[in-house]
Amino acid sequence: MELHAYFQSYENYFWQWESDEDVPDARGNSDNNLLSIPGSGVIAYRPLIEEILKVLQPGGLPTFGSLLLILIGTQRSAFDIDECFKIIKQLPGEMLTHAAAHIPGAMAFVRKLHSLPPQVKQGQNRLVLLQTILKSVYFKHSPGSSQILIRKLEKRPYRLAECAQKKTLGAAVVLSDIRFLALLDQQFPTVDAILKAMQGLIPEAELEEEVVEEAVGVDEDKDFIQQLVDEPKTFQVGSLIKRIWSGLKIPMRHLSPGEQPIGGISDMTNKGDLHRMLLSEFANEDEVFLSRVANNEALYIQREIPPEENIFERVLLIDASLKNWGTPKILAFAVALAIVKHPKANTTCKVFILGKTFLEVTVDTVQQVIDSLNEVSPVLDVAPAIDAFFETYGDQKMEAFLLTHESTMELSAMLRAVHEHREQLKYLVTTSLEGGLNIFKYHNGTKKHIQQIILPLEELWANPSTGKSRDNANPKTNKTVLPKNYPLLFPPPNGRLGYFIYENEHYLLSTKKQLLKTYVAKRSTSAHHYDLYRTHRGFSVLFDEISIKPKGHFGLARNAQQELVLCQFQPDKKIVSSLNLVTRHYTEHNVSAILLHDKFKLIGIRQAFYLYHEASNKVYKIPTEKDGPVEEILFDKTFKEAIEHNSAAMRNLPDYGPKILKQVYAVGINAKQMLVVSNLQFCVSDNDSLKLGRNSSPVNISAIQYRNQFTFHEGSRITSDARGVLIFNSSNKNLPEFYIPCSEHGYLAIASHKDFGGSEYYIHEYATETLKTLAEMNETYLEPFIRHIVAHETEH
Repeated sequence: MELHAYFQSYENYFWQWESDEDVPDARGNSDNNLLSIPGSGVIAYRPLIEEILKVLQPGGLPTFGSLLLILIGTQRSAFDIDECFKIIKQLPGEMLTHAAAHIPGAMAFVRKLHSLPPQVKQGQNRLVLLQTILKSVYFKHSPGSSQILIRKLEKRPYRLAECAQKKTLGAAVVLSDIRFLALLDQQFPTVDAILKAMQGLIPEAELEEEVVEEAVGVDEDKDFIQQLVDEPKTFQVGSLIKRIWSGLKIPMRHLSPGEQPIGGISDMTNKGDLHRMLLSEFANEDEVFLSRVANNEALYIQREIPPEENIFERVLLIDASLKNWGTPKILAFAVALAIVKHPKANTTCKVFILGKTFLEVTVDTVQQVIDSLNEVSPVLDVAPAIDAFFETYGDQKMEAFLLTHESTMELSAMLRAVHEHREQLKYLVTTSLEGGLNIFKYHNGTKKHIQQIILPLEELWANPSTGKSRDNANPKTNKTVLPKNYPLLFPPPNGRLGYFIYENEHYLLSTKKQLLKTYVAKRSTSAHHYDLYRTHRGFSVLFDEISIKPKGHFGLARNAQQELVLCQFQPDKKIVSSLNLVTRHYTEHNVSAILLHDKFKLIGIRQAFYLYHEASNKVYKIPTEKDGPVEEILFDKTFKEAIEHNSAAMRNLPDYGPKILKQVYAVGINAKQMLVVSNLQFCVSDNDSLKLGRNSSPVNISAIQYRNQFTFHEGSRITSDARGVLIFNSSNKNLPEFYIPCSEHGYLAIASHKDFGGSEYYIHEYATETLKTLAEMNETYLEPFIRHIVAHETEH
């Protein structure tokens, strides 16, 4: 099967190829690296698509369009699902001659996927979901042709440029995509049918975890706010809620008609004991009566009318249009949650997202808040959605809030919609990118500004949650806890944001937001070998989860306390920011007053950063300390020598290294009793080396995959670290844990906490392990690991 036959894009269809320059691949290429819905959101990046295709290949691949619709159902919003099928339904009649009858079934199935619990559609569980629903359906490509397709994509990804050139759509393409989903709808008539098919494939602990979270989220609002703060995806929203509580002047209590004061003897218990009430406290004078009403004091000790039901409710309308993406949407959700979850609130609240239409969402659990935050719309304004909402609910007794960005209120359509519904609207809350909230109240159709709140976003967001970091991972989440480093070094990461040489030390900043350090070997089992082949070695992680944006220029230096500081220059925003990697202290300098362009480079020298350009005679010094000013200095001889020294060292860096096996999708042992990983086998050659080579033997023993863990039936386990290391844990307690780097090209090594053998590329600078030959390490660790598994399989 040819690439263009499978990945070809078409005119007026629901998907297309695009390029995202901010996310290059391992070769530095960013052409045609993502798939998107025209005029809407991203479906997936190409690496994810390649990973999914490899997982599905053993069972045969579905048509590409049907696979994309399945992915949209598992990760995109209801808006995007409707948008895709709207595009399909608007195709010319001759395109839908045979497909029209299958569209309702296809749409129903995609919506079933959208209705699945969030835990089923995330991470490794989503791959299990795809394998489950595609397992026994017809009209798929054969496993053999699917494997050929994946190999062609790996060898010639540049051919996707031809597929990105849209061709005229044919009726056969639409029919094959839609009919495939309609068949799935027949096979899985309900959501429960999908979940039942997945029983036993997903650990039950995840379902228990979901139930616990729901119970806590409903009953304990204070704990719920802390849960939002602890979850990195909702940290920004959760960290604003209590600050909004402290300043919000909107009444939180609303009395039902049966609770309102109606005159008579005053209940003065708030002023003292009831038996001491004086006759002068009778509310028989107009002034006293009006005073009691104004102060919301009860005017009867006992009710004289039966209490009425409180049918009053608050409705919060959140604008999800284009101008409200990002910070404005976070602020709007924070205000909405502050009102809904306020400790004194006694009113029923409903939350609606406004886009092309209105969508009611629930915000009782952290996952529901995450899903609601992901609901966005590409429309410029939500005036039609406002009209549709009040046309549907306008006759109900409610207090409506509209939360939107301040710039949308300059649009004529929005002004018209708000003006027409000013009688139903009670409050208008506008947000700004700087953290400002302006609250307006409508009374008798007149708008009055009642409050402005300025939220210090930089302060509130200064210490983001790391609740999902390796060091603080919750064991109840069943996620593999991986160490920061191992007894061997990592292969070079595929994505790099910057390479730094600072005081003869070499550092690399990866796209995974980690700072790594590399070494030049100072020890070797053969001194002669080292003198001839002195090269850079692998990498160890110094800092991870660094809060940066992957664009612009970067520099690295140390401050007066010898703490590493990372600097970033963003030419488009004219901002230079510094982050102390030890204390996580963040500072920012606005350099818009300086004539800088994107040709200026950033470098760290001694205890400062410098912005320079070879054609300019000026250099701008940025301090590593908090309050230091930006200084202008001359491009003198001393600075020029420092630049040339750094450039010469950078030119000597190796431009290649071992290539990380990015995705481990299958692990097993073949007929020759050799370990196989992703159709590559570990081979020990005659020259005392270990490599990964193509497997040509059938795999007799396969491990069961769950996320990044592969477990054999007798209990031995191999864990894949995406940074390029395999972790081996044998069920044989006499065999200790050991590690092997996972890279496709070059010689490998085997290491434990006691021994090391193999390629010196992976040995630490100050390693304390005993050096052994690769043959000795293979006999001590890898072969016993395999033999124990094979022996168990033979017995059973």
